[in-house]
Formats: sequence, C-alpha cells, structure tokens
Amino acid sequence: MSYIAGVDIGGTNTKIGIVDEEGEILVKKSIKTLSLEGAEKTMTRIWETIRELLSSLNIDEKDLKGVGMGIPGPVMNKKVVGFFANFPWERNLNVSQMFEIISGKTTRLDNDVNVIALGEAKFGAGKGAGSSVTIALGTGIGGGIYVDGNLISGFTGAGGEIGHMKLVQNGKLCGCGQRGCFEAYASATGIEREAVSRLLVNKTNLLYEKINGDISRLEAKDVFDAAKEGDAFSLEIVDYEAEYLAMGIGNILNIINPEKVILGGGVALAGDILLDRVKDKLPKYALAVTLNNFNIVLGTLGNDAGIKGAAALID
Repeated sequence: MSYIAGVDIGGTNTKIGIVDEEGEILVKKSIKTLSLEGAEKTMTRIWETIRELLSSLNIDEKDLKGVGMGIPGPVMNKKVVGFFANFPWERNLNVSQMFEIISGKTTRLDNDVNVIALGEAKFGAGKGAGSSVTIALGTGIGGGIYVDGNLISGFTGAGGEIGHMKLVQNGKLCGCGQRGCFEAYASATGIEREAVSRLLVNKTNLLYEKINGDISRLEAKDVFDAAKEGDAFSLEIVDYEAEYLAMGIGNILNIINPEKVILGGGVALAGDILLDRVKDKLPKYALAVTLNNFNIVLGTLGNDAGIKGAAALID
C-alpha cells in the first residue's frame, strides 16, 4: 500500500497528515509555520514532521508516494507560488522543487482554498458530483472550482478568486483595494460592517443588548445568534447578507453551472437561518436551467479538508 502526506500551510499553523489510498487520515499533527524563518527552514521542518508521522505508523519512507500542499497564494502548474498572502517569502518561488530537493518525494501544491475545495469534492460534501464550487465564508471569501475531476486554477493561479467578483459598481471598499467585491458584502467582515452602521442609528434591539452596547466587540456570530432568537433588527441584516450571497452564487451558477455549491467557513455555521433565505432568493439571480437538480450544501470535512485535498493533488 502507498501513502500520501497532505500539508495545509497557514499563516500561523501548518496541519500535516498521512493519508491512505482511500483518503482516510491515519495520523495528523499541527506545527507552527514560523514563516519568518524563511521558506527553506519551514519546508525542512514540515518534512521532519512527515518523517516523524510515518515512523509513528511504522511506514517505510519508500512507501510515501508524494506530498501535496495547500499554500496561501496563487499557484501555477502545481509548482510555483506567484506570491504568498501572509509570508515574507520571495515571489514566483518554486516550492515544489525546493521540497523535492529536501525530501526526495514528488511534491504538488495549489492554493489553500482550492485544496479545501478538492478535499470536499473528492471526500466530503461534493463526493459523487461531477462539478462543485466551494465557497469559504470567513473574514473574507475564498473559492475553489472543481470540474470533471480537476481544479480550475487558471493561467496565473488566480482561478477561483470568487470573493473579488464585482456585485456593486464603485461599491464598498474591499480588503483587496478594489470596490464592490462579493467579499465586501457577504463575508463576516461585510456583515459586521453593515451591522455596525445600523447599530449607530438604532440601539433598540436584542443585538445591541447582546454586545452590552460595545459595538467594537461585535462579531458576525452575534448577528446570527440574535436573529435565531427572533430579533427583527438582526433578521434584516441576515436578509441583507442572504441577498448578496444569493447574487454571488447566482453569478457562479450562470458561469460555471455546477452540480453543487459547498459552503464552509464561520459564516456558513449560521446554518438554515441563512441557507434557507439564500435558496429562496437564488431564482432572482440564477438562470432557471442552472437550478435543475442543483444543491447548496454545507461542507462536511471541517479542518481535515485541507489535508485530504492536498493529498488528492498527488495522482
């Protein structure tokens, strides 16, 4: 039997797992990324951890087929990272080559959210579907597009950056520096910004009570919690969020026509109070034919999606 190492590299922590041929994680460990020490030192520590995990399973290194990695940045040809979103590492770095020199193992990589999408498509909520788009709804919005067994990474590795499609001409400022992005409206940050603007003029509501009048501590979760308790003020904000989420997903359906959209990230944890509203609004934005036998579902792999998806990069 052969095995694959899946590596999910984050700004603070890196998750590493040994995965079998069925996509099951046999053992995993989280280590500090310590990106300030430089790419080579980080990669060396990752390889040392992989060796440690193999040893714990009594697996010979020769039975390790390869190493797959999820990287925070655009990746070209599953080898070269155009730039790193959170690391002070050089641009256009061939991480695949660097790690192959360190480990002697075939190494392939892709953008971290693409890798999560691949994990959900092959082993999670998208299993069995020919096409799916995974949307990570957190501080920002990331995306991964899976069609006919392949990730759509694009010419320069920026494929799947759905958070930066434009929903409003010259709209709200996004963290990317442009205006009107999907992310500026439907992310946790977008929800919080909208809630704060409304709380400044209306403090007679359950949401204001929940945060004890301290608007600076507001989080998206507070909005959903208050809405679930029937707070009309918060329900209006959820409806606002659902409108933009439906608009963004509708655009995706009209362009990609996937079988499934898989929602992950902190905002998705709102559950049915958000999901039901999005489904109700979708027909306003998606062509009717794209909704035939289409499903929006929640991701099922959680923190394991990155490890499993990274491992799936190795054929």
